[in-house]
Amino acid sequence: MTRQYDVVVVGGGPAGSTCARLCAEQGLSVCLVEEHGAAGIPVQCAGLLSLNAFRECEVSMAPVLATVRGARVVSSLGPVLEFDAGSPRAHVVDRAVLDREMLRRAAEAGAEVRMKTSFADRRGNRILTRGVNGKEEIPFEVLVAADGARSRVARVMGMPRPPVFLAGLQADILYRMDESKVEIYPDASPGFFGWAIPIGPGRARIGLAGRSGTLERFRRFISLFREDSHDAFVHLVSGTIPLGTMARTYGDRALFVGDCAGMAKPTSGGGVYTGVRAARHAAVVIGEAAASGDFGDRMLSRYERAWKEDFGSELDQGMRLFRMRQRLSEEDMARIISALADPAIVDDITRLGDMDRPGRLVRRLLTRPALYPLLGILIRSGLRQI
Repeated sequence: MTRQYDVVVVGGGPAGSTCARLCAEQGLSVCLVEEHGAAGIPVQCAGLLSLNAFRECEVSMAPVLATVRGARVVSSLGPVLEFDAGSPRAHVVDRAVLDREMLRRAAEAGAEVRMKTSFADRRGNRILTRGVNGKEEIPFEVLVAADGARSRVARVMGMPRPPVFLAGLQADILYRMDESKVEIYPDASPGFFGWAIPIGPGRARIGLAGRSGTLERFRRFISLFREDSHDAFVHLVSGTIPLGTMARTYGDRALFVGDCAGMAKPTSGGGVYTGVRAARHAAVVIGEAAASGDFGDRMLSRYERAWKEDFGSELDQGMRLFRMRQRLSEEDMARIISALADPAIVDDITRLGDMDRPGRLVRRLLTRPALYPLLGILIRSGLRQI
């Protein structure tokens, strides 16, 4: 006889592992299915986590490859904005190690983890899977979809998808850079940006994301960092970044968390912080639903209210900034970078900058007289929407 689970989680990334662990710690029966044979592989993340995001993951320091204090923002037309907070602001992590530790903690809490098991379909309160054990049906009270940007669970259930998908490419290469700073290149990919992230002595992670033409832009961009055009990549990956949360993140005994729900930050593309925060809210609501025996939409809607109250406004503002970015030329970006290099503004950035919640800094910058000459650019690109 097939076991009935309180919770079935699809996807073993940070969001899925966190939700599975927290549900299991409440004494709920949990089954997590992950299509790949190893956690965190293939890697589809730049691996730059703020200190807050890293703490949310509740892991050891084992995944940390480097720690950064600041950044350089480089315009192709010359202007550079550089700042150093003087203390650690973010860790660069090995996502495979991070994900593996988080998944192990879920298993240690009591979640049953099934690797090489992919979600195939849903029939009522059961999911159908294919994997190392062949075809199976797994019954549940609540289904948690944490299966990433290309979520099959969302497609099967006919849920509206996030409005924007970016294609990303990145490679780990042999390259020496300032190990205390990340580098951002806005002009490398119109509409988003390129990045160079230190991952240890003599090594860097180079990548970019955009809506179109990503491969050709990536080839041009990475050539700036390779002394020999025939140097081999240490590691090359592609990925998808969903921007703009799906219209509804619950329904029919299911909750949608992380990239599956379009919770990546539109300002950076990162999704670990928001995904793990959403997973925490999901686990709380699932516990309440299990205690009351009520798994209806009215109960599960508490999850959406909770994550929106937590970080929903940041995602909304981030999408407005993302849309503004689409209208900025290289000349506009150069002028903005030059203005942001004002010492008073650099001080604001180092004091108030928050990778996960940039809203406070943005509101502060809009009050700075040094940015007044840019009002024409900002209004034309959508300032009134901020």
